[in-house]
Amino acid sequence: MNIKYRVLIAEDHDLLRNGLCSMLAAQGEYAVVGEARDGKEACQLAMTLAPDLILMDLSMRGMNGIDASAAIKRRSPLVRIVALTVHQNEEYVREALRAGVDGYVLKDVSFDELLVAMRAVMQGKKHLSADVYGYMVGSFITGREAAGPKKAWDILTARERSVFKLIAEGRTNRQVGQYLNLSPKTIEKYRASVMHKLAIENLTELVLVAISMGLLTSLASKCAEPEEDDRVARLPSTRPEPSPSETGEPPEAPVSRLSDTAVG
Repeated sequence: MNIKYRVLIAEDHDLLRNGLCSMLAAQGEYAVVGEARDGKEACQLAMTLAPDLILMDLSMRGMNGIDASAAIKRRSPLVRIVALTVHQNEEYVREALRAGVDGYVLKDVSFDELLVAMRAVMQGKKHLSADVYGYMVGSFITGREAAGPKKAWDILTARERSVFKLIAEGRTNRQVGQYLNLSPKTIEKYRASVMHKLAIENLTELVLVAISMGLLTSLASKCAEPEEDDRVARLPSTRPEPSPSETGEPPEAPVSRLSDTAVG
């Protein structure tokens, strides 16, 4: 009888998550023991269920997959994590690897290729999708492009991106702090820094910028008005203290071929 590895699936798209569960159930060596819809839930289930392997979506609402992977690896360094994502650029790959993921797999791969990645990391190896590996090699050979004007998303640190997206979704400083395990005062500093860098003066402008980046679909995506002590004030005349560069929140991405395979 084949040994079954205990698998936790963290994916916010129900169809893809259910499809992965069904296909893995047919594999004798894996047993799905839990499902998470966001990074915070993934952290909680990782502690209570003690899985051997986690399939981690990187683009989830609230606490994203990179932050969740880092938190899980700090507490359970032996658990294996395979990142599932549509992002193959160098920044995402490096941040995910720094967070401790063992595999990086694009969602447009076949299910068989995902199984290869899962088996590789369970053997203690690192695994990158062929396209990601090719992109990284090409980037190394050709070097970085000449520096030019940075887009709004590029001038934010990784942590500022996480805070920016959560605030754009309508969360208060207190709620954002609970997601990221930071104090409301620290979140306020990140928030002020984001607004300064993007030349934003109020919450409406912040939401409009988020929509222009594709992080939100409309103003209706914004939650209820924040509490009085969390309302966005006009920018101070002095530049806020710079925020440390930490793990961030990737933008939402379209459904990929793996999801079609999984649910089809």
